[in-house]
Amino acid sequence: MDKRTILNSKHFEITLNRLASQLKENHQSFENTVLIGLQPRGIHVLTRLQRILENDLKHEIKCGQLDITFYRDDFRRREQPIIPSVTNIDFTIENKNVVLIDDVLFSGRTIRAGLDALLAFGRPNRVELLAFIDRRFERHLPIQPDYTGKIVDTLSSQRVSVEWKELEGEDKVVLFTEEK
Repeated sequence: MDKRTILNSKHFEITLNRLASQLKENHQSFENTVLIGLQPRGIHVLTRLQRILENDLKHEIKCGQLDITFYRDDFRRREQPIIPSVTNIDFTIENKNVVLIDDVLFSGRTIRAGLDALLAFGRPNRVELLAFIDRRFERHLPIQPDYTGKIVDTLSSQRVSVEWKELEGEDKVVLFTEEK
């Protein structure tokens, strides 16, 4: 399998800071805005953005983690049982602006499941989508991010991996291609 780095650690950091700046520009004090990361990998983007935003704004931002396991349309189609992650939303989203956060936007099915799961917690005023990586040409559903870290044009046979120094030892985004 051929592997190519799309974002190195320096550009990874620059991208996170740019996304945080865009969020601050649109939500200022985050008084009526909450950030929710999709399990399992969107929470890593959320954690980094939260750290940057709280450091800049000097106050806490409401953040949550949302598990979408039982809202997925492929839930019963897998050979191995899916093990759910944790949902941690200890605040109301009623009439709030919600920024849903994930690491890679591919087909849009994960985001659709996230929207379904989110509505179990109330009716938000507005929902925006932040995707660290947008694989724009493989969409199955008409879902587009409001905030994009990097657009990566890929083939359906390729795989994009967002790697975190806390988990994989280095911040980077890698594109994997099957060798022929």
